[in-house]
Amino acid sequence: MASFEKLVPQLEEALKEMPLLDAHTHMDAKHLAARGLDDVALYHMVISDLYSAGYPDGSRMDEWPDEKERVRRIEMAIPYYGAIQNCGVAWGLRIILKDLYGWKEPITADNWKKLDAKIREKTNDPAWPRQVLDRVKIRRTCTETWRGHDGSADDVFQYSLEWCFFARCQWGEFDAVLYDLENSWQFDKPQPPLPVTTGGKRPRVPREIRSADDADAALDHYFACIPFDKILSTAQHISTDINYIDNVTRDQFNKALSNRKNAGPAEQDVYSSYLFEGFLNRMESLPRKVMFQFSFAAEPLPFESGSRIRQDTLSSLAKIIARHPRQNFQCFLASMHANQTIATFCRELPNLSVAGYWWHNFFPSFIPRVMSERLDMISTNKFVGFFSDAYTSEWAYAKAVMVRKCLARVLAEKIATGQYDKSLALDVAKRILWETPQTLLGMVPKAEPKKGAKSVKGKASRK
Repeated sequence: MASFEKLVPQLEEALKEMPLLDAHTHMDAKHLAARGLDDVALYHMVISDLYSAGYPDGSRMDEWPDEKERVRRIEMAIPYYGAIQNCGVAWGLRIILKDLYGWKEPITADNWKKLDAKIREKTNDPAWPRQVLDRVKIRRTCTETWRGHDGSADDVFQYSLEWCFFARCQWGEFDAVLYDLENSWQFDKPQPPLPVTTGGKRPRVPREIRSADDADAALDHYFACIPFDKILSTAQHISTDINYIDNVTRDQFNKALSNRKNAGPAEQDVYSSYLFEGFLNRMESLPRKVMFQFSFAAEPLPFESGSRIRQDTLSSLAKIIARHPRQNFQCFLASMHANQTIATFCRELPNLSVAGYWWHNFFPSFIPRVMSERLDMISTNKFVGFFSDAYTSEWAYAKAVMVRKCLARVLAEKIATGQYDKSLALDVAKRILWETPQTLLGMVPKAEPKKGAKSVKGKASRK
């Protein structure tokens, strides 16, 4: 039997040749590739590392910053990059810079503009992001519906609806789910979702929910706006700060609504339970199954979120999923310690599956643990092995490289202990990376690049 040390590089090479599908991103047709250094070096997960190291601004970059703000944020971050090089996300950043831009130096005040120029010169080349994805053999990605814009990236994208959230809390706001639905009520087609943290900023909405009748009308309107013929899934969040109540009545909802100005956790529980159940009932009535994807165990902090989950929430989740057996659910989990619980739910709830390694689990110490436990406990047709959560093709590239390396180590361990042989290990990898996203989500791969087609190799050339 081959040793672990010999198996890892063999499996890494084999996995490099295996195509994969990216089941959840935030990539945008208007900027498939990074538009400058800020899009890669100030990705929100990098900002969290920088903020922990002393960078004074923990807020996300605006997706369309002006040049002054872009430069200000980069220059302000430079003194802190050295302190985060030990972090797992910084590994991803180095992969991007080295593999795609031929850059191996630290980012400094003296050289960042040169690096920025190397990235920016590729921005307007429509072939570049496709070459990046092809190089790592990502054959299709799924992104938010509104990010498709004019359809110019439909060869790259399939779509998920991420718009209104019925069970997501905001920092210090107890009627956030009501406002989220009210915000969507004014539109006739999907819009960008509200931020992960609104910071208490709420533009005025034309219609407010003042009764259960209003809530039902708003839900009906929202549901009618969903382009079910164009989406594979809806993407939501299920917060651990909500106590999910079974069978909230209209009278209970109206009573809680009458106290909206002074709403606290009790009212929040009623608002969310009523709206969430109403949405799931409507979803379950669809003739074609659309996956209800939900993120789990990342709860609001002033700028981003932290990994947190209560046992009561896990119990409530099982009840919700069991109560809607005709609706398929898929979990994006941000809690390492909840992985075993979710895996047991997948074993006993036929309509629950899992995907990838989300947010606070996307680190090279956690990814192999999540993989190994799931491969021991969950059938491969209920485990989607990859999604990047990326905003640009560069970060999809980096995360695919990281996941393949982690998977190679997990499979090598199982071969070395005699649990798998090499043939089974590669079959398992193919199933979770390639086949299950198709059978479970309905992803459709684009055609393989033709032999001899131009691809990205080594250092990016200048125009």
